[in-house]
Amino acid sequence: MNTTTTAAQTPLIETTVKSAPTRLASIDIFRGLTMVVMIFVNDLSSVHGLPWWTYHMAARINAMTYVDMVYPFFLFAVGLSLPLSVKARLKKDPSVPALWMHVFVRAVSLIVLGLILANAERGDPAHIGFSTNLWAILALLGGALYLSVYTGSERGKTVHKALRIVGLVLVILMYILFRRVTLNGGVAWIDGSYPEILGLIGYTYIAVSILYIPTRRWLWTPLAWLIALVTFNALCVAKWIVLPHHLPLYFWPFDNGAMASITMGGVVTSVIFLGDHPWKALGQKMSMAVAFALAALAAGRLLTPLGISKIRATPTWSLYCIAAAVICFALLYWVCDVKKKTGWAFFARPAGSNTLLTYLLPDFFYFVIAALGVTYLDTHFNFGWPGVVRAVVFTAFILAVAALLTKCKIRLQL
Repeated sequence: MNTTTTAAQTPLIETTVKSAPTRLASIDIFRGLTMVVMIFVNDLSSVHGLPWWTYHMAARINAMTYVDMVYPFFLFAVGLSLPLSVKARLKKDPSVPALWMHVFVRAVSLIVLGLILANAERGDPAHIGFSTNLWAILALLGGALYLSVYTGSERGKTVHKALRIVGLVLVILMYILFRRVTLNGGVAWIDGSYPEILGLIGYTYIAVSILYIPTRRWLWTPLAWLIALVTFNALCVAKWIVLPHHLPLYFWPFDNGAMASITMGGVVTSVIFLGDHPWKALGQKMSMAVAFALAALAAGRLLTPLGISKIRATPTWSLYCIAAAVICFALLYWVCDVKKKTGWAFFARPAGSNTLLTYLLPDFFYFVIAALGVTYLDTHFNFGWPGVVRAVVFTAFILAVAALLTKCKIRLQL
């Protein structure tokens, strides 16, 4: 699994009980910590000989591990940021059509990047004209240039705009050149059946936006949508609703409702802590958050006959992940926004505020190493606890590079 965010980069202001802030430090740190765990478990997935709970649980088993909760936490973070992103966008430009265009471009960008990552290893060098690793590097580099944020002087804006155009052209060119060989020996283009985690987030972002944006003025609607999505998910898993086989996500971005329900759980939590409601006291917010988490746990327990599985996207899996994410976020809110203690999260803060760049760095690393023909890590430090140490070192390396690039004002933003 590889995962990103869609949060708006709005100014961080202090949290008070008198007025709702437009952004919380805890959201960045929540997202950053999720990125840290994601990088670690992604690298750890290639290590053998570890206990069962260090991997994704097999689809046939009704259970889940902490690894099965990483992607849901990212979806939850998307939901946490969605109300803030919409509010900031409308404050900047009150045009609703412009808001929808922003949502569409944001989602398409995630899907395009996801398809690059999903298809890179399927490409055929003979038909592309060069190695698939180089193809992936150039495609991701183009995406990075196009999504880069300029933070320099006015004089350099023209150069940055030119670089963004070059990046867009490079992505389009790589898509045009891509070819793969199918199982029956034919030659085909990009396979859009699985858009990787970034693409799944993009589709889920569209799905939840379709529900949230038109009804955002009513305080209770996120919870109502969550209940509807969980119900739909349960009916799909129970086979009471049977979706057409291989129904494309671009036609039905809700899939079976599990991913959208987790993201909507983040929206509900965001409303609890930031919503325009009369319950502004810390105790009231915490009580509502705990009650929400307990309700999700109880509902998940009631639905356990439908199974517990990330691979099968069951409602119990999504509800348990929502409950865990709510509790984790509430604790971070108390520590980071109430007590103002954020220094301890220095290692995760850049990953939370410059998430897309941090997300793509491991993939850049893997493709560059493969393009150079370096295979040492394929045969060393890939078994047992030495492999765990390797994953820890790799995670620290990626975080350090992300922090350095962020300090150098190199940022990617949707």
